[in-house]
Amino acid sequence: MFARTMLTVAFGLALNGFALQGDASAQDVIRHRTPGSSFPIAAAVEVPAGKTLVFLSGMVPRVANEQAPRNTLAAFGDTRTQTMSVLQAIEQALQRINLSMKDVVKMQVFLVADPAKENRMDFSGFMEGYTQFFGTAEQPNLPSRSVMAVAGLVNPGWLVEIEVTAVRP
Repeated sequence: MFARTMLTVAFGLALNGFALQGDASAQDVIRHRTPGSSFPIAAAVEVPAGKTLVFLSGMVPRVANEQAPRNTLAAFGDTRTQTMSVLQAIEQALQRINLSMKDVVKMQVFLVADPAKENRMDFSGFMEGYTQFFGTAEQPNLPSRSVMAVAGLVNPGWLVEIEVTAVRP
């Protein structure tokens, strides 16, 4: 039986030496920053016992160009465009259940190689979209996060799928 009073979500990093982000009381979610790093993710996130975790299914981009052929990159856009679309969809899904992006504690990102980027995943394009939603003055809360390169997604025009876990305050 898991008898700890805190559930810790981490990237396999030891917690020793991580800096806290913001003030935290015993009932607050605690986000640990990597010391000396300004990279916009939490190295670990602690969720107090008794908090409700909400798991959102993977979200995919909406069509960005209705004139383009269906199921193509031209229809959905590049990695930055798709990331923005997916994060907007996540934001709307969270709002429908009375949560927001600040409540996200864990993110898993699946990126497909972009033919326009020598068949490599466009991590910088992803980060351009991601940093519009996380690590901003308006929304400084950072999730722990994993980004994986995958061979493909269900629709051949999709380069991005993101799933998140949020905590109900």
